[in-house]
Amino acid sequence: MNYSSSPVWHPFTQHLLEPVTKKITRTEGAYLIDEDGRQILDLISSWWVITHGHRTPQIMQAIREATEQYDQIIFAEYSHEPAEQLAQELIRIVPHGLSHVFYSDSGSTCVEVALKMALGYFHNRGEPRFKIAVMAGSYHGDTIGTMSAGERGVFNAAYGALLYDVATIPFPVEGREQQTLDAFEQLCRGRDLAALIVEPLVLGAGGMKIYPAVVLRQLKAIAEAHGVLLICDEVMTGWGRTGTLFASEQAGITPDILCLSKGITGGALPLAVTLCVPEIFEAHLSTDRGRTFYHSSSYTANPIACAAGLANLHIWRDEPVLQRVQNLQVMQSCELARFKNDPRFENVRQCGTITALDVKAQSSGYLSNVALRLKAFFRAHDVLLRPLGNVLYLMPPYCVTEQELQRSYQLIDQAADLLQSGKL
Repeated sequence: MNYSSSPVWHPFTQHLLEPVTKKITRTEGAYLIDEDGRQILDLISSWWVITHGHRTPQIMQAIREATEQYDQIIFAEYSHEPAEQLAQELIRIVPHGLSHVFYSDSGSTCVEVALKMALGYFHNRGEPRFKIAVMAGSYHGDTIGTMSAGERGVFNAAYGALLYDVATIPFPVEGREQQTLDAFEQLCRGRDLAALIVEPLVLGAGGMKIYPAVVLRQLKAIAEAHGVLLICDEVMTGWGRTGTLFASEQAGITPDILCLSKGITGGALPLAVTLCVPEIFEAHLSTDRGRTFYHSSSYTANPIACAAGLANLHIWRDEPVLQRVQNLQVMQSCELARFKNDPRFENVRQCGTITALDVKAQSSGYLSNVALRLKAFFRAHDVLLRPLGNVLYLMPPYCVTEQELQRSYQLIDQAADLLQSGKL
């Protein structure tokens, strides 16, 4: 299939350079199966959404049962049992103090909701706080609001006229963490800051950059001291990726607003939630209809997706998922160890089940041409890896085996040799 043989426009794809090679006809466990029957090991969990594995039986069964009873239901003046049960189960497992659940349908939209909640909170209280602070290198989505809150660069260069200004604090580079804290403290003193939004512990699309939990805890303390809201975007870091159910747990904090998506249904269906503390909900609670939280999408709280989410939470409740996460963390660590002092790589790192390493190349950054060559190499060996420029990372589903990981890291070793010799 070449770029002109299909009317489909694929995301994050330059169709003149990156062919859509095959149709996937089935998924199973850690694998995608294409139209030729080739089994492709999904080492990035199909863009970080698949947790337990593809087509997890309990989740698939819940979806089938829900389709016998529901399709979409308007959520503005009605509710339904899957949404009610899922909300209750979420409140039970998220950091203590989060009390209300707002449904949406993607990572971008749940972050957009969070930003609007924060600004609406201060607007309804009559406080002139309208500025959002972000961490350098962040990525929060592809809607206008979330692009504005992300790093300015290749992802959004064409859309600058649409984006609003934000304040930026530096990424807490090891040894220079205090600069980040000081910059945030200074912003807070301006008294117009509404919220800081962060990806806790790991910046995803920004290059899998990792920072310690103590920094997140200190940022929360500064925010509290100045009445600034903390938004934790756990769209990627949630559901066990960092070694705990939610990354913010490792800092021992409760964010004022928490964003979850991707793994909320085990990756089976699109669903997202934005959770908040009582004060934010109550600031929108009034006999004055002007203080209503004016946000929705047509598919808010889709009952079938909520049923999938509820089945996923039952798996977390009934099965030793965190033990599987810990086992995967150990396996990843063992395999990654071979590259710790490897001159072909730098910044070899891990957070929970996520590993990353920077390939030494002539060019770095997201547009590094080494990414296309590496993707093609792994594709030829039936492994799905999508480097972020010269940054190679693995974020596999929790069902991946030791043997599958061993082979994958051997392929990384081979690819690095070929790059160094100029054969790739």
